[in-house]
Amino acid sequence: MDAFSTIVNASATSLYVSLLFIAFNPTAWNIVARNEYRNKTITRIFGGNARYGCYFLAIMIFSFGMLRDHLYQRALSDQPRVPMLSAPYDTLVPIVLFAIGQLFVVTSTLALGITGTFLGDYFGILMDHRVQGFPFNVLRDPMYVGSTMCFIATALWYERPAGLLVTLYVYIVYLIALRFEGPFTDMIYSKRASERKAL
Repeated sequence: MDAFSTIVNASATSLYVSLLFIAFNPTAWNIVARNEYRNKTITRIFGGNARYGCYFLAIMIFSFGMLRDHLYQRALSDQPRVPMLSAPYDTLVPIVLFAIGQLFVVTSTLALGITGTFLGDYFGILMDHRVQGFPFNVLRDPMYVGSTMCFIATALWYERPAGLLVTLYVYIVYLIALRFEGPFTDMIYSKRASERKAL
């Protein structure tokens, strides 16, 4: 237990707040999106305009993502600092990881567009074809992978081993979210395909 306390300050409230927000984001957006698909709640708020509703949700998801990242950095500042990599890798590795992670996130957003990135399919805004170019020709879920890489990079940059444990938690949360998100999205597109065949 003493060895663990040298790398993790388990009494830091900021750590638990960060963990809560990391789990909250994908959980909340999946619940909100499924409700939108079934009840069109957000679309009705915007006078029946699904695109405006999706843009509103995009702003919310992006804003809460920024808050999550801020809370993560704040949590790291309350954790013990322990050098993990020797120079020059202590700066090179996190920089490369962060750059690749951001590359995956940004190029995913560019490839999918705003509505494709921020759950537009739950609003009935479906893409005509599956995106198969970069980064989707490299990874199935590049946005989640890229985000996870940025969490690792931040932990290494600030030399906080606790951040690596938080990153493992992030990865598990994302895997759980994908277990719900992937099949539901596939169902939406399968339903459209069936409806088109019936015409």
